[in-house]
Amino acid sequence: MPSQANEFPSTKIYEFTVKDAKGKDVDLSVYRGKVLLIVNVASECGLTDENYPELTKLYQQYKDQGLEILAFPCNQFAAQEPGSNQQIEEFVCTRFKSGFQIFDKIEVNGDNAAPLYKFLRLGKWGFFDDDIQWNFAKFLVDKEGKVVNRYYPTTLPFSLENDIKKLLAESHEC
Repeated sequence: MPSQANEFPSTKIYEFTVKDAKGKDVDLSVYRGKVLLIVNVASECGLTDENYPELTKLYQQYKDQGLEILAFPCNQFAAQEPGSNQQIEEFVCTRFKSGFQIFDKIEVNGDNAAPLYKFLRLGKWGFFDDDIQWNFAKFLVDKEGKVVNRYYPTTLPFSLENDIKKLLAESHEC
């Protein structure tokens, strides 16, 4: 388990580089000034059919106002994301017509967890355990790159709409 803040250079996500579904590096600083909803996703989960359509509608409704959804496929929970990155992208684009970014399949818990998720789990989440509980755990990040909330996998995306709108309305200081 990583030690608290010493392992990471800041309390903002802009310090991280992740891989997109095609294996190319994406510096998260490209999202500076945007509100982010970061979600670990799975294609064969019982939560898939509720979450993907709601994520898609939220993205379509708020992308022009500065919302970005960053979806990270993960196969750690009952092997519910078994496909390749290409198969996952095809599934999401074909079945749900999602336009948000799908990233490289990662692990979110354990020694092999992606550095971004090690960072996300460091928050003081009160009744939340440090580990990600299941597919579709959600993290809301403000325009400054600070993680402001974490939501259980069973929390549907539409229920986050007021939190998202509030962050979108806040001014951004460079």
